[in-house]
Amino acid sequence: MKPFAFVIAAGLGLAACTTATPYQPESADHPSAGGYSEQQIESDRWKVEFSGNSLTSRDTVERYLMFRSAQLTVQQGYDWYEAVDRHTDKKTSYFSDPDPYFAGWPGGYWNVYGGRRFGWASGYWGSAALAPIDVQEISRYTATVEITMGHGAKPDDPHAYAAADVISHLQGSIKYPSTDK
Repeated sequence: MKPFAFVIAAGLGLAACTTATPYQPESADHPSAGGYSEQQIESDRWKVEFSGNSLTSRDTVERYLMFRSAQLTVQQGYDWYEAVDRHTDKKTSYFSDPDPYFAGWPGGYWNVYGGRRFGWASGYWGSAALAPIDVQEISRYTATVEITMGHGAKPDDPHAYAAADVISHLQGSIKYPSTDK
């Protein structure tokens, strides 16, 4: 019973530490953590991407993408950027886990004949029974934009953004990684 309690306590502890992807560069060591990345295509054209983890909303991913595009524009010495091609992808996975009550039974629905079964399973005496199952949908969003950058006044185009204005308006909603260690 003690090992089962330890697993539950450890799982709850990890869940408490899990948060949405903060505004950070994507790490080659931990790409599943998410973050931003960019690739220069021409002198004034870039592809910018922001990937979130399963706790990061679509709105947050798209807002961080706009913020990174504006930051990159200013870093490159430009005043405005235009979103030439922008899209957001949703990747959904399904994870199923047996009810822990049934998983622990020696000879219960989930351990019959030494293996786990999902959905219909053979019961202890060989009868068919519907074993409980917990199915979770896990979605991750990735937003991508190709931008062109320019100097001077922003063009009168709904896809053009003044970089300094974007930074000014969005910076209060940007969550950076925690520095507490």
